[in-house]
Amino acid sequence: MVSSYDLVPKHVLLSDSEAKKVAKKFNVTLDRFPKILESDAQAVKLGAKPGRLIEVTRNDGNGNYLYYRYVVKG
Repeated sequence: MVSSYDLVPKHVLLSDSEAKKVAKKFNVTLDRFPKILESDAQAVKLGAKPGRLIEVTRNDGNGNYLYYRYVVKG
């Protein structure tokens, strides 16, 4: 049996220094990452405020992939 929790990828709120390293790695500013609203259930659970970066670990059956979301007001 699959619980609804199993369907939600892992979300981690990055520290400011970790977020800066990720932005530098991709040679972009933080606000260029795809957005996530601060009212999103995962952002609320993490206590994420606008301006922060969330790392999302997804598994497509072939392996884990990291995605990033920039928290915005809303």
